[in-house]
Amino acid sequence: MPAELHDRAAAEAYVASVCFKHGPPRRLGVELEWIVCHAHDPGGALDAAQLADALGDHAPRSIRPDSPHHELPAGSTVTVEPGGQVEISTPPCRSLSELLAVATGDTEALTRRLEQAGLRLLHSGTDPVRAPSRLVRSPRYDAMHDHYHREGPSGHLMMCSTAAQQVALDVGTAGQAGLRWAALHATGPVLAAVFANSAVLGGGATGHASTRLHLWSGIGRAAHPPVDLTGRTHPGAGYARHALDLPLLCVRRGDDWHAPPDRTFADWVAGALPTRPTTDDLDYHLTTLFPPVRPCGRYLEVRYLDAQPAGRWALPVAVLAALLADDATTAAA
Repeated sequence: MPAELHDRAAAEAYVASVCFKHGPPRRLGVELEWIVCHAHDPGGALDAAQLADALGDHAPRSIRPDSPHHELPAGSTVTVEPGGQVEISTPPCRSLSELLAVATGDTEALTRRLEQAGLRLLHSGTDPVRAPSRLVRSPRYDAMHDHYHREGPSGHLMMCSTAAQQVALDVGTAGQAGLRWAALHATGPVLAAVFANSAVLGGGATGHASTRLHLWSGIGRAAHPPVDLTGRTHPGAGYARHALDLPLLCVRRGDDWHAPPDRTFADWVAGALPTRPTTDDLDYHLTTLFPPVRPCGRYLEVRYLDAQPAGRWALPVAVLAALLADDATTAAA
C-alpha cells in the first residue's frame, strides 16, 4: 500500500532504497531506439495509424489502445516515443553473447515488419531531415511538452527528433555500487564522443558531433547528480537529494497531469500542493528524471549514447560490459 510522505528525510531514504538495490552483478540489457521514416520519402510526415498497423500485435497501447502488445520473438518489448521513434527493450540477459543474440534477432524482426509497411529505421541520433512533430498524445507527454516549452526549444526537439541507445548494467553489491557508478560517469564524456552520431538535425549541420546530447544539456531534468569519482562513497544519499530538488514534471491526477511551475518534489512533501504525495508518486517522479546514468533499482541505465549506425550498436554495449566486467578494470578506468 502506498504510504504518504510527510518529511524530506523519509522521502530521501525511500529513494536511496528503491534506486540502488544490491546484489552480485549478473545481468545486462539494452534499449535500442530509432527514428522511423518512409522508405521512399524520408522527409514525409509519419502517421500514427500506419505505424500501429506496421507493428501489429507488438504495437504499444499508447498508439493502439486495444493492442495485446506482444513481445518480439526473442522477448523484447516495443514502445513508441512522442515523435514516433520506435524502441525495443530486451529482457535482462545473463551474458553479452545472449544479449547480442536477443537484440539482433528482435531488431531483424522489427526491421522486416516496418519494411513490409514501407517504413525504415534511421540509424542516427537525430532526425536529419524533418522538423519535430508530436505523434503520441498522453497526459504524461502533454505535461512534459509544456514543462519543457517553458525552458526553451530543446525539450520539444529532444522529445520528437532524437534517438538514443541505452545500456542497463547491474548496480552490483553495496561495496561495488560507488565504484561502478563513478566509472560510468567518469568514462561518459569519452564514450559519448567516440559514439557520437547526430551531427545533422532537420536538414542542416549543427556544429555538434552529438546534437542529441547538446539538446539534453539544455534540459534541467538531464542534470548531473553529485558524483564521487573516487568511487568511495555510496551514491544513494546524493542521488536522493538530487531527485527531490528537481521540479515536478507532472502530477498524476485525472486526465490533466500538468504540475505547478517551479515546484520540486521536496516542495510537494513540504505541503506545497493540496494533496500529500505518496511513495507511488515518488516512484513516478523518478521515471521523469533523465540523468546520463540513471539508477533503476537493480540496474544502472546508461543514457549518454546516440543511436548507432546499422550493425554498430553492439560496440558500445561490449565496451560498457567490459568496463564493469571486474572491479580491477572498473577501478583502473
